[in-house]
Amino acid sequence: MTLRPVLVNMKAVDDAAIGRFWAEALGWRISSQEPGATAAKPEGFDWRDPVGVCIDVIAVPEPKTTTKNRVHLDLATSSAAHQAELVAHLQALGAKPADVGQGDVPWTVLADPEGNEFCVLEPRESYRDTGPLARVVVDCVDPRAMARFWGEAVDWTLHKVTDDHAVWRSAKGVGPYLEFRRGGAKTVPDRVHLDVVPDVGDDKAAEVARLRALGATDLDVGQGPDVSWTCLSDPEGHEFCVLSRS
Repeated sequence: MTLRPVLVNMKAVDDAAIGRFWAEALGWRISSQEPGATAAKPEGFDWRDPVGVCIDVIAVPEPKTTTKNRVHLDLATSSAAHQAELVAHLQALGAKPADVGQGDVPWTVLADPEGNEFCVLEPRESYRDTGPLARVVVDCVDPRAMARFWGEAVDWTLHKVTDDHAVWRSAKGVGPYLEFRRGGAKTVPDRVHLDVVPDVGDDKAAEVARLRALGATDLDVGQGPDVSWTCLSDPEGHEFCVLSRS
């Protein structure tokens, strides 16, 4: 039995505008199959057999608070010139400089037009083959505890675990990394979260039961009884959904 990360689920007042921003930021294509949901996807992305993740922007009425998101995206660059060009391009798309207490660092912190923080990294050898999205970063209290839960929850390969961070990547060695990094505890509902999908032939109900046995708890975000996905929280309260393949 396995689960794979498939979506970075992002809430926005204007899903179409934020979906367009991220599609243009990453050079991905945009799709919208229903009102209130806009996806930005790499070319050829198959959510039923994902090796990386796409971005799914869901419309909500509430704007983002001033509290920093616990989940953010880091973008890769290939040179100092590329980093400067990308920052300028993103600001032309509507991104704004953001201060999350980073101080004097070689990467650039920005926020998308609705305030979701992200970073444009300086060139790093470890991200030379990830594509435009280098990693998905999740703030947590205890990276080792998150390594135990998420290492059992998903089939991505655990590359490193320390007191400061735990790092995974797709078992196929492509696409972005997933990093749980020591940071603040949850104080507000998650504006951005991960969604996972069962592998071919795996039973969603059995996977949900397995996650509960690992320490996940049921989460009510007003989704109602008739949706095809299951909302859960990990042991530190990070929200995530298990999607149905149907």
